[in-house]
Amino acid sequence: MEDFLSPVEAAAFLGLSSSTLANWRVKGDGPRFFRLGGYIRYDRNDLIAFARSRPCNSTSEAA
Repeated sequence: MEDFLSPVEAAAFLGLSSSTLANWRVKGDGPRFFRLGGYIRYDRNDLIAFARSRPCNSTSEAA
């Protein structure tokens, strides 16, 4: 299941901390995730789609 990443792997893939992803899960602000057998997993394609849905044209724009 190499397309499904753990929170630590997903955070590294996005260049974020795992605590950022944890906070986003609580708020419902981050990428989609799955609960599989008691584990949190992220689909690699969902992470890519999430990142692509947040483009910016300037560093002064909110992410």
